[in-house]
Amino acid sequence: MSKAVIMGIALASNIGGMLSPIASPQNVVAIGIMTPAPTWIQWFFIVIPVGIISLLIIWVLLLITFQPSKGTTISPIRPVKEKFTGIQWFVSIVTLVTIGLWCASHQMESIFGDMGVIAIIPIVLFFGIGILTKEDFNNFPWTIIILAAGGLSLGKAVKSSGLLHTVAGMVTKEVEGMSLYVVLVVFSALILVIATFISHTVAALIILPLVYDVGYNMDEPHPNLLVMGGVLMCSAAMGLPTSGFPNMTAIMKEDSTGQRYLNVKHFISRGVPSSILTLIVVVTLGYGLMRVAGLD
Repeated sequence: MSKAVIMGIALASNIGGMLSPIASPQNVVAIGIMTPAPTWIQWFFIVIPVGIISLLIIWVLLLITFQPSKGTTISPIRPVKEKFTGIQWFVSIVTLVTIGLWCASHQMESIFGDMGVIAIIPIVLFFGIGILTKEDFNNFPWTIIILAAGGLSLGKAVKSSGLLHTVAGMVTKEVEGMSLYVVLVVFSALILVIATFISHTVAALIILPLVYDVGYNMDEPHPNLLVMGGVLMCSAAMGLPTSGFPNMTAIMKEDSTGQRYLNVKHFISRGVPSSILTLIVVVTLGYGLMRVAGLD
């Protein structure tokens, strides 16, 4: 039962990374690429049905493969009765204000510029008044942060060097004459494979600009639709422990004896089928919803 629960939380977290424009770094990357950026209503209209159906399919898959016993009981969690302290209220308010500013970042771009500037606000406040200390700073997951920053740098280098334009031209020639749907399926499958090995965010930073350029140069341009399908497949990559932050966290969980609950074979045997099933949902239901929502 423990394996099923931990695996379920990890896979559900990956799917949850699709559900709003700020739910995951790859979504923020996609929003920055798409012109014009989709509204929140358009995003929810497309992604919520895709996410719900994908979750239900994955749930059934885990029940079939893990076969958790019916007699399993979950110990209740004792509710916290202590009242919020002043510091807790402060942290909650700053966090909510930051999220609100992220949601309105495009409308406030003339004030804040990049979304990363908004993220500086809680950092300055929390460290400035001593809520977070140097020990917290030293305990940050710097390997993950450097991975994301390296991917961002690589993406900028590919674009500024002209390599992105060159590769986009080559790919455009290869897909010339193909229908929009076939191009979507090809790119979605390609991104799924790549994101499985190099992480969701890095895949988005490197590949989504290429997808946009290819879509823009098609006979009937639909760059936003292709980018939307591509970013959903970034989140759907769940086949390896290194595919995304939820998987990395899940495989590190240990029982009281120091044994890990999950290993690589669990992700390959459950994560890979989950990714493929989600791909099918995206290129069928998701494609239809993207056309109805009017993504170009």
